[in-house]
Amino acid sequence: MPPLSHTSARVLEFDALRELIRGYASSPLGQSRVDRLAPSTDREWIENQQQLAGEIRSFLRVSGHFDFAGLLDIASLVEKARIQGSVLELSEIRDVITVVDRAAAWREIAANPPAAMRNEWLAVKQLSSRIADFGEFLRAFRNKILPDGTLDDRASPELARIRREIEKQRRQIQESLRGYLRHLAEGGAVQDELITIRGERFVIPVKVEQKRRAQGVVHGTSSSGQTIFVEPLETIEQNNELVRLLDEEQAEIHRILLEMTRRIGEQGAQIRAGAETLGELELQFAKARFAEEYHCVAAELSAEGRSSLALVKARHPLLERNLKMRGEQAVPTSIELDDAGRELIITGPNTGGKTVALKTVGLLGLMSQAGLPVPADRALMPVFDAVLADIGDYQSIEQNLSTFSAHVTNIDKISRAATPRSLVLLDELGSATDPEEGAALAVAIAEHFLRIGCLTVISTHHTSLKVFGANTAGVVNASVGFDEATLQPTYQLKIGVPGASAGINIAQRLGLNPLIIEGARSRLSRQAQDVASFLDRLQVELREAEAERERLKSRESEVERERTRLAAEGKKDQQIKLKEMEAKLAAVLRDFEYHAREAVNAIQERAAAQKLSKDAERRISRLRREFREQFDSAVVAHATGADRGDPDARPQVVKHVSEGDTVKLKSVGRPALVVRRMDDDHFEVEVGAMKMKIGREDIAEVLVRSADSPVKAARARGISVALGDEGGRVQSEINVIGQTVDDATREVEKFVDRAFLAGLPRVRVVHGSGMGILRKALRQYLRQHPHVESIVEPPQSEGGAGATVVELRL
Repeated sequence: MPPLSHTSARVLEFDALRELIRGYASSPLGQSRVDRLAPSTDREWIENQQQLAGEIRSFLRVSGHFDFAGLLDIASLVEKARIQGSVLELSEIRDVITVVDRAAAWREIAANPPAAMRNEWLAVKQLSSRIADFGEFLRAFRNKILPDGTLDDRASPELARIRREIEKQRRQIQESLRGYLRHLAEGGAVQDELITIRGERFVIPVKVEQKRRAQGVVHGTSSSGQTIFVEPLETIEQNNELVRLLDEEQAEIHRILLEMTRRIGEQGAQIRAGAETLGELELQFAKARFAEEYHCVAAELSAEGRSSLALVKARHPLLERNLKMRGEQAVPTSIELDDAGRELIITGPNTGGKTVALKTVGLLGLMSQAGLPVPADRALMPVFDAVLADIGDYQSIEQNLSTFSAHVTNIDKISRAATPRSLVLLDELGSATDPEEGAALAVAIAEHFLRIGCLTVISTHHTSLKVFGANTAGVVNASVGFDEATLQPTYQLKIGVPGASAGINIAQRLGLNPLIIEGARSRLSRQAQDVASFLDRLQVELREAEAERERLKSRESEVERERTRLAAEGKKDQQIKLKEMEAKLAAVLRDFEYHAREAVNAIQERAAAQKLSKDAERRISRLRREFREQFDSAVVAHATGADRGDPDARPQVVKHVSEGDTVKLKSVGRPALVVRRMDDDHFEVEVGAMKMKIGREDIAEVLVRSADSPVKAARARGISVALGDEGGRVQSEINVIGQTVDDATREVEKFVDRAFLAGLPRVRVVHGSGMGILRKALRQYLRQHPHVESIVEPPQSEGGAGATVVELRL
């Protein structure tokens, strides 16, 4: 995009906006990238920037985080490292490694985004692909630089060896000096029994008057002059060795730094790309945080060749920030311009928000083309080739320009630079001169920009421009609101109607002398009064129409909510009915399948025995007819609701099923024992060794009721049971008096089994009283019998202790 003129950049406050966004960047690297933020005319770049900010915004919304703090702009360090033989300072190397390490960390995040993110971040992945794999590079620096910025002993084996030697040498020197100190201390020659260092050499403090007793080299005097620092002769060689080792250490450190610098230089291009990517990413994080705080949206770009501009509830971000600090809210502005209406003329009272509206359009246009989300509910913007503004007072004593001259000079520049793809903003057009001439000039300027075809927003007080806007195709009038009751501006922009300047009313609100106000009103021409009165009435009617529109909109929303609710309820009822219908038809179909299988089995048996094909055909036809009747009745009954709540409306469903019944299942075609009733329509059954849960509709018929005898129940399950005297009647009493315990036990066992199989609820065993041995043995045996529920002794009239009544399990 061609660079904005200094004037436009200043009045549209893009630099101030950039400073606001800079506050969301935490590192010098990111802040320097924010400082280079500028609008562009490249549509692809703009869309990519908007997509990047949106994807990072999604990352933040799922609690994504990345630490940019402390990252420096290392471009100059990398360039220095690429110079042959150059050596970076250890702190500089640490700054480079920090950036590379963070770049590698982000590369991992980009490859594995949080699972909670709904949309794939394509733009972020493409941007992050510029970060190389620094794994091997970082391994070469791992554990070599300590947090305090010094080299670790592990930086090289030679450095570790030298530092061990240095430590050893220091201990030897200190041991020698401690022995020497003890010798001198006996004569009171030393000032303090301590060892210190002067010029990388170990020395001891000696009193000045005792210096002759300490043979050695003097390395200085204390500030008081009472103490000298002496290096004894016996430690000079040891100190010389220490100095030599320290020189070796510095040489090795220099070699290590040279090697590290060489590695950085070799990877210079990749490191710079990684650093630039981190800077770009922090810019996107700053944009995303700004967008979240100011409730921004990504601006849509109007189609190529079209100049459509639409801002819905847009806010000036700097004004919004200032108002937030005071606990207030900005009044949003909605503006729409397109090929049919390319010029907007805003009129209305002073302090009503006309200039803010112009600045909002201009700044949001620049934000859109800088790839920034804009504070609005919706934004559609063209790609402007220039944003040209004449806003504010350009009076200059130095350049001998009056306010009017400065405006004319600036508008002249704008008129020569504007193209059909430009945005032109003109504030208080035609002011600062004779009103009549100023109005004529204002109309001529508006006509000129209309002929050029650029999008133009003009603020003015001239009635001539209001008339021009009402009578000229492609021009739209707008006004900022003014409340006549409170004499306060509403700051709301109304499209389609001009506004009254209300200068006298505002002067009255600001407290101007009432006599002056009255004199001013009396001097208004009748035409001016009529126009003012008309515009006032128009504003009142507009407010009433707006209020009515809001009421209708609210009513429409209520109707829509009610319609949606009813539609949802209807759809829910339909789904419930459909499920019920499906269940009924499924039951009918299972019933048909069961009877069909039974028919096939019967047919196959007959075919094998008698070859009766005609009987088979008749049976199949009958089953088909019955199924058709059941199907039709089920459909009709469901459609009319006649079967709702009527258990007899489904004849194919077995009505009475109890625990202990033996039933035949349609699904497997086998008998099953009902073990447990789960609810009215679901049961737990046993089929052989297998347990399963079934619905009532899966039961074809009840083969044996639980009240039937065990023999009948067993036979219903397909078990062959034969009783020895099945033709006779089973007795309910047995007499074993006079038998031995073993014989009586065998007889009672057979008797109880037959009674149980016959379904008798209780029997009587007569065993006599005697000595009680037989009674005791039989009762003990019966208590353990699996078919016996309980045993009791009957009353004396029915045998008393000579008999036992046995209750059987049913």
